[in-house]
Amino acid sequence: MGSRVERHQHKHHDLVPLAALISREMRSEKMEKPTLRYGYATQSRKGEDYFMMKTDCQRVSGHQSSSFSVFAIFDGHNGNAAALYSRDNLLNDILSAIPRGLGREEWLQALPRALVAGFVKTDKEFQSKGQTSGTTATFVIVDRWTVTVASVGDSRCILDTQGGAVSVLTVDHRLEDNQEERERVKASGGEVGRLSILGGAEIGPLRCWPGGLCLSRSIGDMDVGEFIVPIPYVKQVKLSNAGGRLIIASDGIWDAVSSEMAAKSCRGLPAELAARQVVKEALRTRGLRDDTTCIVVDIIPPDNAMPPPSPPRKKQSKLRSLFFRTKSYGSASKLSKKLSAVGIVEELFEEGSAMLAERLGNDETGGSSTSGLFICGVCQVDIAASEGISVHAGSIFSTSSKPWQGPFLCADCRNKKDAMEGKRPSGVKVT
Repeated sequence: MGSRVERHQHKHHDLVPLAALISREMRSEKMEKPTLRYGYATQSRKGEDYFMMKTDCQRVSGHQSSSFSVFAIFDGHNGNAAALYSRDNLLNDILSAIPRGLGREEWLQALPRALVAGFVKTDKEFQSKGQTSGTTATFVIVDRWTVTVASVGDSRCILDTQGGAVSVLTVDHRLEDNQEERERVKASGGEVGRLSILGGAEIGPLRCWPGGLCLSRSIGDMDVGEFIVPIPYVKQVKLSNAGGRLIIASDGIWDAVSSEMAAKSCRGLPAELAARQVVKEALRTRGLRDDTTCIVVDIIPPDNAMPPPSPPRKKQSKLRSLFFRTKSYGSASKLSKKLSAVGIVEELFEEGSAMLAERLGNDETGGSSTSGLFICGVCQVDIAASEGISVHAGSIFSTSSKPWQGPFLCADCRNKKDAMEGKRPSGVKVT
């Protein structure tokens, strides 16, 4: 597997005081910190869209130089409970999965793995409440020029850069549009088909059964089946000092306008007006058929410095999610390669596998804590060495992994993993 997190996170380093790391970061930072301008707009029909905009997060409490921002949209279905719970808990669940005392670069490298653990933990704990609603989640972390996006469902985040190059930083987990996800759901025990009406005619989009959900990934949805997984597609990019604009929106936008149309409709407007314009364009095209929410985030060069000359517009290539096996980290999408070539964006990480063992990787330290106990790779609880189960145990998809190698899972998280992979019916516990 050899993910980037594995290559860097688990090296043995000499211990360095945290204050020294922060001081080193400040001295070595080559590009000044950009300015963020952001705004949102929303039109409600069902009352199931929720969002968050948090710009005062800090990797190290009390150190302004360690600040980062979070923007997220949660589009609920079958009620708003899952969207509300995710809005209130997902950030903390992600941050709790990041080891303490990391410098900025190591922290950014640890984010993709922590995002997976956080999404699964939030899903597991929400399902334990016995509520049957579900939600999409598009979660964006902006740390200076680095943007990290994790997503399940069909809310979307796009990046609009100088010269009109638009790239999609998420993958739509819709069964209708994603053959690999259809195959995964069926291989895990779900059925995929359209709604049948009287007379045997089939109507509407492809859905998974039981439940009839159109999505293959979400948080919640315990009544549908564990093959609807909360494991996110994750993409991390680094912008050049030309900056860029992020547009994060629920499917009420994307069912009405394309990524290119959304970006084009609001160019030249400040962030808040831009968000309103995107919503207005969606309503003009399709009307208010669904909750419609949009967040616009402008990453602006310091002192409004003039950006480099605008390159010609590049045609966007479609990003596809992965099925069961990881994608080579050097094989960026064609669009990302083109953008990198002109100095607009550098792709640092991309992964969409639905297999938890592949996403958590290998842990040479075994995931041990200072107390001598092991730590669950998902929910971060302490577990005795005799109780921990390797995330790789019994995995036929990870031939290079060893069942005694971490990270380890507690019994509940191991049961969750088995259910997601179709090894056990959803909700059945092993004793």
